[in-house]
Amino acid sequence: MMKILVFAPHPDDEIIGVGGTIAKRAKLGDEVYVCVVTKGVEPLFDVKFIEQGRRECLKADEIIGVKETIFLDFPAVMLESVPRYILNGKINEIVQKIEPDEVYIPHRGDMQLDHQIVVDAVMVAVRPRGKKYPKRVYSYETLSETGWNIPNTVNEFIPTVYEDITNTYALKIQAMNEFHSQLSDFPNARSLGAIEALAKFRGATVNLKVAEAFSLIREIK
Repeated sequence: MMKILVFAPHPDDEIIGVGGTIAKRAKLGDEVYVCVVTKGVEPLFDVKFIEQGRRECLKADEIIGVKETIFLDFPAVMLESVPRYILNGKINEIVQKIEPDEVYIPHRGDMQLDHQIVVDAVMVAVRPRGKKYPKRVYSYETLSETGWNIPNTVNEFIPTVYEDITNTYALKIQAMNEFHSQLSDFPNARSLGAIEALAKFRGATVNLKVAEAFSLIREIK
């Protein structure tokens, strides 16, 4: 049994990027934890919208077998206003508490600045030092954020690991269907149609029906 920790800057990022893999690992008996780093705050987000997103997130994570969803409540779309030592300290606290074997983080080249800031904070927390630290760190892609930044070699998502999610893809879609506050109609990037298209494309790349793609940041054997 392994412990898996997925960092999601916002509710639904974990489903879009890692949902099928989370369900697969949970079915294998691994403990999967999701840490949602930010929360919408007024006046940018309505209170009812915020509460709805939290309920959707909990239900979605339950569907794919997440053991625990942790909410940190840092301000969404304003994460740069949080002192770095406070964010780093809280992220480190979560990592030290769970002691994960594997960690999944967003792609640092994503358009959303919250994603970049979360990545930097997590990478500080998962440094290979001390007696216990993650042996594998992966980055995942998030439709509507990954690939929309200014094209360059740093921002490009380059997959190196493909997870076969043929047997858990239906659970991923079922979980994503809970996010009524986030889903739009295809061809919107944050739609079930776009999720299906990406899953099939990543799968076809390695002769699978559907897959999730990741970039391996570090592996220690």
